[in-house]
Amino acid sequence: MNRIVPLILAVSQFMEQMDSTVISTSLPAIARDIGAGPITLKLALTSYMVALAIFIPLSGWMADRFGAKRIFRAAIIVFVAGSVLCAFSGSLVAFVLSRFLQGMGGAMMTPVARLVLVRSAPRSELVSAMALLMIPALVGPLVGPPLGGFITTYFSWHWIFLINVPVGIAGYVLSGIYLPEMELRIPPPVDILGFLLGGIAAAGVVFGLSVISRAALPPAVGIASVSAGITASLLYIFHARRHPAPVLDLRLFRDSAFRAAAIGSAVFSISVGAVPFLMPLMLQIGFGLNPFQSGLITFFGAVGAITTKFLARRVLAFAGFRTTLIVSAVGAAAMTFANGFFTPATPYLVMISILLIAGFARSFFFTSVNALSFADIEDADASKATSMSAVLQQISLALGVAVAGAILEIETAISIGPLRLQDFQVAFMIIAAANLLAAIPFLAMAKNAGASVSGHRPPIGERETTAGK
Repeated sequence: MNRIVPLILAVSQFMEQMDSTVISTSLPAIARDIGAGPITLKLALTSYMVALAIFIPLSGWMADRFGAKRIFRAAIIVFVAGSVLCAFSGSLVAFVLSRFLQGMGGAMMTPVARLVLVRSAPRSELVSAMALLMIPALVGPLVGPPLGGFITTYFSWHWIFLINVPVGIAGYVLSGIYLPEMELRIPPPVDILGFLLGGIAAAGVVFGLSVISRAALPPAVGIASVSAGITASLLYIFHARRHPAPVLDLRLFRDSAFRAAAIGSAVFSISVGAVPFLMPLMLQIGFGLNPFQSGLITFFGAVGAITTKFLARRVLAFAGFRTTLIVSAVGAAAMTFANGFFTPATPYLVMISILLIAGFARSFFFTSVNALSFADIEDADASKATSMSAVLQQISLALGVAVAGAILEIETAISIGPLRLQDFQVAFMIIAAANLLAAIPFLAMAKNAGASVSGHRPPIGERETTAGK
């Protein structure tokens, strides 16, 4: 397979990951500058993820209707424009709206990149192609924390959002030259009602959980928002079962491999969304470190993640999806729980080692679950599967930030004081449960599930056993 295609597509992953890790490290500084509390800025994180969840369902339809290459390049422009507006934001409202615009671009960028890869790569090479797609993407979180911390500490946080501009320009130019022209398809008319219900569901639940405990708004606002989101979710399920081409096709869950991957990934993503929010705040508020020092510690999680990509195919061929996913989920849970024991007296080497292993486990999980999602999906349903997987992941990431923020807010309300180190420690221990619960959907899965993608061939005796499941 031509390696330049997944590497160019990875521009989208790089910009998104760079952006998310940079902003996490700089949250306290941004909060001080725009006159908001550090926990309140979770609205900037969740607004981005909500935008992703709202507009991702349209990404597959637009790629089919207008061409994946064209939509991918347009999405890069929108994302870069949002980055520039973030850099010039002077208030919480402006910052949140700019992040929402970024999310609109990201909603088209990453899912369409994955769709191009799935349609252009043979199934036997899908794991390797996914790994290539993720390697440059992991450079973002690798350099994001120390770079963002350095810029924030010694210059100004405004500059961290301009990092994506040259990268985006390069991605736009190279994608125009090297990306293949995908065959245009004639999708059915877009599901307008389903799009609206899905958007209300995602925005209602995430926004409601984000503001339900904030003193700036009455609790009734948050409760009403969550209620509206849940109601819209139920109405969407009713609607999707009767619509011939729903914006998010629930029929995909009939496939056992996709169902397990989607549910497990969604639960796992709650923790993955919470940790980058909690860790920089704990290191800066609880430990008293500056953003640069904080970034130098947290970036080791990305070091662990990037090493996984060189091993993923061999490990999946040896152990299979089921074993790999269960072990990585349990390992990530243990490392996240261990974060709850960090104190300023904890040796940096111990902290770095735990973050390294945690990054290793999380990356193994996502590489495996992303490939498993498409193991038994027909090419005609690839865009639907891409949208569904991405929406569930983004909603869960946003929920992770919202839940982590809510835990901190509840603890400060109980203690009637500012954030303490103990508040972060408790939050990490609670969030670790999401990692552990993510293993449950894979417990009943056959050991040779997705073998056409992983290349795993269990011993003859085990094949007989799994065949009967």
